[in-house]
Formats: sequence, structure tokens, C-alpha cells
Amino acid sequence: MDILSDLWLGAQTAFSVWNLLYCLLGVFLGTAIGVLPGLGPTATIAMLLPVTFGLPPETALIMLAGIFYGAQYGGSTTAILVNLPGESSSVVTALDGYQMARNGQAGTALATAAIGSFAAGTVATVLIAFFAPALSAVALTFGPHEYFSLMVLGLVASIVLASGSLLHAVGMVLFGLILGLIGTDVNTGEMRFTFGRFELADGISFVIVAMGVFGLGEILSNLEHEHTRSVSLAKVTGLMPTRADLKRMIAPVTRGTLIGSVLGILPGGGAMLASFAAYALEKKSSKTPERFGKGAIEGVAAPEAANNAGAQTSFIPMLTLGIPSNPVMALMIGALIMQGIQPGPSVIEEQPVLFWGLIVSMWVGNLMLLVLNLPLIGLWVKMISIPYGFLFPAIVAFCVIGVYSLNNATFDIWLMAGFGFAGYLLRKFDCEPAPLLLGFVLGPMLEEHLRRSMLVSRGDATTFLTRPISAILLLLAVLLVISILAPTIRKKREEAFTDED
Repeated sequence: MDILSDLWLGAQTAFSVWNLLYCLLGVFLGTAIGVLPGLGPTATIAMLLPVTFGLPPETALIMLAGIFYGAQYGGSTTAILVNLPGESSSVVTALDGYQMARNGQAGTALATAAIGSFAAGTVATVLIAFFAPALSAVALTFGPHEYFSLMVLGLVASIVLASGSLLHAVGMVLFGLILGLIGTDVNTGEMRFTFGRFELADGISFVIVAMGVFGLGEILSNLEHEHTRSVSLAKVTGLMPTRADLKRMIAPVTRGTLIGSVLGILPGGGAMLASFAAYALEKKSSKTPERFGKGAIEGVAAPEAANNAGAQTSFIPMLTLGIPSNPVMALMIGALIMQGIQPGPSVIEEQPVLFWGLIVSMWVGNLMLLVLNLPLIGLWVKMISIPYGFLFPAIVAFCVIGVYSLNNATFDIWLMAGFGFAGYLLRKFDCEPAPLLLGFVLGPMLEEHLRRSMLVSRGDATTFLTRPISAILLLLAVLLVISILAPTIRKKREEAFTDED
């Protein structure tokens, strides 16, 4: 009965007028930025963080969450209609979705994506409601030793699951850890890595890093390739799938939901890895794999269900452990901290309105996506054709205003510009910036728990191995490193990410 009373509390929160409006605003913005190539949910949420200062915590998180999972749906629209994935997780959807559109089945493909996303989102919401409280109860028994080992495991997993070179991923995590240590040492009161700049005494705001690396960096990269973008719209007809279509999508949606629900929890994996894994499974298990890439409905249903399920279950480690599984969750943690809430297992007990309200709002948001987005296909189609030259000045202006509003300091704007140029260079050198943000967020917490553990053990480093849970987590991290160094596994990983590109 406890779960029912908790869900009733969440329903009262999620169905309040203001929360419904902000949920609608979130999924609408999410779909819009998913449709527009070059502006993902990470940069958008980073830009909107200053806006959430005056909102109640649950309202702010409901809107930001809507942007995240709304972007997963919006990215599929452009992938299907113009073969231009708005989100990295929609790359696989374009393989068969665009071919369906060319075959006169654009409406069916869009409906498949919507139904698959809604079904997966519903299942993922139920999983969060049932498993998150149990995981949170376990996490309440964690001490600094277990948290340190858990964060080590998370960083190792983000390296292993990052696309591209392992060496680049390691470098990005280390760079993020170093950035997170900039500021005043909480134990000694000494300023470190500040180069004598008093403005860095409190460290670098993650909003500045996120806006620079993901916002401005992405803009510079897109401007470089804007002249190569061409839009050829497919005609949208027949938005209602037939009974045969529905029958063919049931199994792929089920499998995609299960894969996405599991992989979404893993650090660095999330929606993108889930969509690729789901597509690969459908193709290998199909009796007619030759249909894939030529307009197979299974090739749309499975990855769309997977990326939406992955997007929502990635909230589990963020809400229960205070550990971000992707850059968006890192920003969510920042939003909570700005509201004076410390993410972790105590959130469920101390902030039940926020926790359960967010969970119920996820289902509400997915229903809004299903009901609103198919009738608004015409609007999304028009947005696709907007020249990027008209969009990027507005994006840059919004970034500047958002960063300046943090401390009313021009230094922050120059710092953001520097990170924007750094983000552009990272992309030029094929360095994925996501592990950088994870390292940046986890760095201070990692240091804090390491110091606490060493103080308790009087400097004995073996204490991490004498505590069972800590030892198991560190063992898993070591096994991950060993597995990825194995020639066979490493070769398969490189082949998978080569196919992705």
C-alpha cells in the first residue's frame, strides 16, 4: 500500500496546474531541440538552469526531465523525414525510418516511433517507481568507502562505454576531474589551480562548462558543416498503423524496452548505446535480416523504445545514489544542488513530493508526447528547414545571458567562450566530451569521500578492500578494465562504434 500512497502523492504533484504547464513546456522544448540538429538536451538544459532558480524544485526538475526525454522523440522525427538525426540516439532510427518515408510510409514510421516511445516510457516509469526506493534503501547503508568505490566504478564504466578511442576517454575523464578540483581546498582553505584569479576561488560553475563545451562547441562544429546540410522532406500520410503493423512492433518494442531499461542505468551508456544494441539484436534475431536498412518497421520500433527507456531509467542512479549516468543527469544534479537539495538516497525520504512527483510526471510527459506531437508534424517539418545562420546567434545570446546571470560577471562569459573553443577542438580531435562532464561533476565528490575514508582509517588505503561492498565495486571496476583490454572484446567494441559513426 505504501507504493500506492506514494504514487498518489506524486499524482497530486504532477497534476497540479503549474507542473502540468511546465511539463508541457519541457516536452515541447525537448521535441523542438530534438528536431533541430546541433542543439541537444545537454546544451539546452544548461542554458535553462538559471531560469529554474525561481521555481520550486519539483517544477524545475519536471521541466528539465521533459526536455530530456522529449528530445529523444524529436530526434526521431528528423531522422525519419529527412534522414537527419536530431539526436545521436536517433542515428539508428534513420536507417529504416527514412527508407519507410521514401516508400510512402512516413506516417507509419512516425506513429511507430511515438507508440514505441510511449510504451517504453510507461514501463521505465514503473521500473523506477518499484526499484528506485529499494536501491535507495540499500544506498543508505553506504559510507564514504562505498561511495568512493561506486564513483570509481562509474568513471571506469563511462570510459569503457564512451565511443571512440579509450585513450581519449581516459584523458577526458582526467581533464574533468582536474577541472572539478579548481577552487578552494575545503580542508586547508588554500586556493588551488586558480592561477591567482579570485574569480575561480569557488571553482568553475558546471553551467559554464556545459554551455561552453556542449553549447558553443556544438555551434562552432555545426557552422563548419552547415553548407553540406540539405533538406528533402518526405510527404507524411497515414499516421495510423495497421493491425499488422502493430502486431509486428510488439516484440521489438518489448525487447527494446528491456535493453534500454538496463543500459540506461550504466554510466556513459544511456539512450544512444541502448538504441544501437536494440537495433543489432533485432537484425540478428530476425528471420529476414535483409529487410533491415530497406524500411523494416522493427528497425524503427526497437531503437525508439530503447532510447526512450534508457533516457528515463538513467534517472535511477541520479535520484538514488547521486551518481550521474550521463551529462544530462550531471546537470540535473546541479539543478538539485542549486535548489539546496543534496542528491542521494536521502532524497526519497526528505523530498517525497519531488521524487514521486517527478516519476508520475514522466508518464504524463510521455502521454503528452504521444497526443501532441503527431498532430504537430507540420510545425516540426517547418522548423527543420530554418537556416542555421538564423538560429545560432539566438543560441549564443541565450548562452551569454544565462552565464552572466549566474554571478553578473563578464569573466564567466570569457570562461564559457574558452570552454566553447575547447569543445570545438575536442570534436576536431574525435574526443567525446561527455566523460569530461561526468569527471567534472564527480571529481569533488570523489575527493571528499576519499579524504573521509582515509581519515577514518588513519591513512590505511587497504580499508577500501576490507569493506565487502567497497571491495566488490572496485573488483567490478577492475574486471571492466580487464575485459576491455582483452583483444576480442576490444575488437568488437571498435567495430560497434565504427558502425555507429
